[in-house]
Amino acid sequence: MTDYSSNPTLRESATYGRDVIHEIQRAAETGIYDIRGWGAKRKVPHFDDLLFLGASMSRYPLEGYREKCDTRVTLGTRHAKKPLVIETPVTIAGMSFGALSAQAKEALGRGASEVGTSTTTGDGGMTAEERGESTKLVYQYLPSRYGMNPDDLRKADAIEVVLGQGAKPGGGGMLLGQKISDRVAQMRTLPKGIDQRSACRHPDWTGPDDLAIKIAELREITDWQVPIYIKVGATRTYYDVKLAVKAGADVVVLDGMQGGTAATQEVFIEHVGIPTMAAIPQAAQALQEMGVHREVQLIVSGGIRNGADVAKAIALGADAVAIGTAALIALGDNHPRYDEEYRQLGSAAGFYDDFQEGKCPAGISTQDPELSQRLDPVAAGKRLANYLRVLTLEAQTLARACGKSHLHHLEPEDLVALNVEAAAMARVPLAGTDWVPGQRF
Repeated sequence: MTDYSSNPTLRESATYGRDVIHEIQRAAETGIYDIRGWGAKRKVPHFDDLLFLGASMSRYPLEGYREKCDTRVTLGTRHAKKPLVIETPVTIAGMSFGALSAQAKEALGRGASEVGTSTTTGDGGMTAEERGESTKLVYQYLPSRYGMNPDDLRKADAIEVVLGQGAKPGGGGMLLGQKISDRVAQMRTLPKGIDQRSACRHPDWTGPDDLAIKIAELREITDWQVPIYIKVGATRTYYDVKLAVKAGADVVVLDGMQGGTAATQEVFIEHVGIPTMAAIPQAAQALQEMGVHREVQLIVSGGIRNGADVAKAIALGADAVAIGTAALIALGDNHPRYDEEYRQLGSAAGFYDDFQEGKCPAGISTQDPELSQRLDPVAAGKRLANYLRVLTLEAQTLARACGKSHLHHLEPEDLVALNVEAAAMARVPLAGTDWVPGQRF
């Protein structure tokens, strides 16, 4: 077969590239849309497009070995009798048992607990492994109500009412039949081996007034002890945050389009929602206008990879961040040691995103008993704890360089943007200027 790709006279279409042609052909042959896990793969403005203005003459830096930079965050100070205190502003996002193995959920709990932060359940309920190893566990209350158990809800240290997810705001998730084991089926009260689709909205919620009633019910169930979070996918962020606060939320969780998903439609992942960086200033503005910024805490997720991302999110107005995809990579996903097995699945280490297939060779996104046993929860938890420590230290390093004694002292004034798009989205000046695109002088 002739390889025409090296022919210098050929020119690939920007609109109909080979990937587009392949997808059209696949759709024409199968008659079904494509679903996958992971998150958006398109390049969008992100935290890499922002830079910190470290101290030199006009600002006074802190000495890293002598002067403290605090990282503790208290979540739920607005209404909860027992706010949730975490030692680092990096938490573990909600990922379900079903999408992940029991070993993976246990490892997440172990890693988070070792550094004094929280983890989150996910669609499908609370596992004994996760509750047993998580010193601080957030219980997700989702539209599907899969695995919903009032007794488990009362065991939680916080409750997160999920209204949307960054990878699929306005849509529900999927869990294919090959991942519906006996245990998953029992927890979700659904048939084994049958594809399951999560609902896109709560059955008893059609607007903010209903949400306020639901929050009141949850406070009654938990005797007002624990914080109530509201999670939204980043779309109409300014209005959604205001409505969540009005409904009574203690904490708002904001998930940008770079957030991952166990499985949903490709067209959702790539074409719905807005970038995380663009959403944070809108959320912060809403909280500031309502006079509750830092009183109602803001947790941001979607594409957080390193300490610089953490620090930049906080500088733009977040109180903490949540990681999902990065946490799974820290546990051991996408590792080169499994490259040959990834290739057998039609992928390679560093590219694998078929979370929905349930054939993860690392034992993380699978319900196969043999594959699941490959993941040692103790060792994987240690790797996650190491990663969380690095994120925290990196964020502290940047904060000290800006002269800050607490990560929350970081502010937009400490940032500049490398391009016009990032400057407009983050609402910070273009580097070397005092120009913030879109703002009047």
